[in-house]
Amino acid sequence: MNFKRFLAVSLLLSVGLLFSSGCDRDKDGSVTDINVFSKNDDKQLGAQVAAEIDANPSQYPQLDSANNVAAYQYIYSMRDQILNSTDLQFKNDFIWRIRIIRDDNTLNAFCTPGGYIYVYTGLIKYLDSASNLAGVLAHEIAHADKRHSTDALTRQYGISVLLQIVLGNNQGTLTQIANNLLSLAYSRNAETQADEFSVRYLCSSSFNADGAAGFFQKLIDSGNNCATAFFSTHPCPDNRVANIRNQRLTRNCGTKQEPLQPLSYAGFKALLP
Repeated sequence: MNFKRFLAVSLLLSVGLLFSSGCDRDKDGSVTDINVFSKNDDKQLGAQVAAEIDANPSQYPQLDSANNVAAYQYIYSMRDQILNSTDLQFKNDFIWRIRIIRDDNTLNAFCTPGGYIYVYTGLIKYLDSASNLAGVLAHEIAHADKRHSTDALTRQYGISVLLQIVLGNNQGTLTQIANNLLSLAYSRNAETQADEFSVRYLCSSSFNADGAAGFFQKLIDSGNNCATAFFSTHPCPDNRVANIRNQRLTRNCGTKQEPLQPLSYAGFKALLP
């Protein structure tokens, strides 16, 4: 038995013990976040899922980066400010690649294990400011950096299925995972932590650290706060707006002017088809 398969068997035994013990559960009885995958497993699984997405342009029609240079420069500049935070654990380990998906009817963004980020044009056009988009982007980056994605996939598909994929097997399930990313639900613990770290990542940036709260507040004000794709995987706003804003105050992250250089947010949106 090679080392990789020995590791797989060991992980299966370990996760069985973790799930059989009653010491790591939420108050409602659900198991709290457990992740037996390694950083390299996240990277490998993320690359495989990203390849499936890239090969499915009918479901994920991506804007070509070569023909939309200015738009990608804008969003990568935003990403770079987020990655400048000292709070990121895997800043130099994960790929942090961004693709814009051309779908104006979907208000969503997601990040695979290993840092492959996807943002829908529907979300970009819906938001009012760069800080709002930066907040959502930072939230999704936090899911990958805190490795919530592998934990959520483990809950949905099971440890043995994901290990088969890491070992290069079960292509059918890999395709299913790629197609079902929009229905991948994170735990309450993971969502709370991603909200917190979106503030922490943005605190030293040129964006308002509570930018994600603006997105949630707009959904609440428009009356459709629970009827979007984003909230099929993320809990409805409710007290999240207050919690995010309180995080900004607690961390003494000041209010900032919206950055206008090299391009305004309205200018960025105008670049999109």
